This record gives sequence, structure tokens and C-alpha cells, in this order.
Amino acid sequence: MKYIIRGDNTDSIKEYIESKINKLNKYFDSENCTATVLTKKEGRNQKIEVTIPTDNFILRNESVNEDLYAAIDNVADKLERQIRKNKEKINKKQNKKVIEDFEFLLEDEFSDEEKIVKRKKLELKPIDEEEAIIEMEMLGHSFFVFKDVETDKICVIYKRKNGNYGLIETK
Repeated sequence: MKYIIRGDNTDSIKEYIESKINKLNKYFDSENCTATVLTKKEGRNQKIEVTIPTDNFILRNESVNEDLYAAIDNVADKLERQIRKNKEKINKKQNKKVIEDFEFLLEDEFSDEEKIVKRKKLELKPIDEEEAIIEMEMLGHSFFVFKDVETDKICVIYKRKNGNYGLIETK
């Protein structure tokens, strides 16, 4: 796996991050993967964000802790739990070869006048509701925007407080 590690990090921290994330290699083809890792300080806390786009899904998680090493351990554990939790669903869909990659183009815009502090542009490829749930879970988000493969309409799937899912369909 290749790494893009951003933030104020020493060589020992970079090596520690790589050693922890390398443990995930057993779950997917790591030769074609690039893990993007961002570390930043938020007050007294240290935050680490890890994004690993693969051929079939985007794996993303973050952790905040006063100790950066503890945050690294925590995010690696979270990523592994995500993979294990969704492994059966992912393998089922991979066998059907239905899940397709999509790319996020991120633009950070900060202004004193704007209330929107982050914008994302995404390419919508047709997927079904089950795949949308998998993508949402893998990203660690509470909602996901997708184009429905059956209706060709833009939809939003979201996680409800009771643990079930809701679907918003456009007309």
C-alpha cells in the first residue's frame, strides 16, 4: 500500500501509521491502494483521518484522542471493524460486479461571510439501494447521495435514529 501522510509528523509517527494501516492489507489488493492520512491538532486533542479508495469501495474513518498514538490505534481498529462488518455484503456485490468506483472532488472553501465551509462534488454512477447502504457504512456517514440504477433518479439514503434506513427519492 502506498501512503500520503499529511500533517506535522515525525518519521516515527509516519512509521507507526504505516505499520497499523498495513494490517488491513489482508482484506484487499493493497498494491493498487493509496491510503491518504491526515493528522491535525484540535486544541488539546490529536485527530487522524484515513481514507482508502479501493476498486470497489471507499474506506474512511477518523479518530480523536489526546494521544496521537492512541488515535492511530483507534482508527486502525475502526477501519478493520468496518471491513469485517461489511465484508459479506461487499463480497456478495463484488461477485455480481455491480459496485462501481466513484470519485470525490473535494473543495475546501473558507470565508467569514459563508456558512458553507466545505463543498464536495461527486460523480454519480447508478447503484442500487443495498450498494448505497454499503458505501454509506464504509464512509462512516449518516447519509449517502446516489443515482438509483432502476429509476435513474437521484436519491438520498440515511440512517435513522432507530438503526434502520430511510430513503428520499426525487421526482
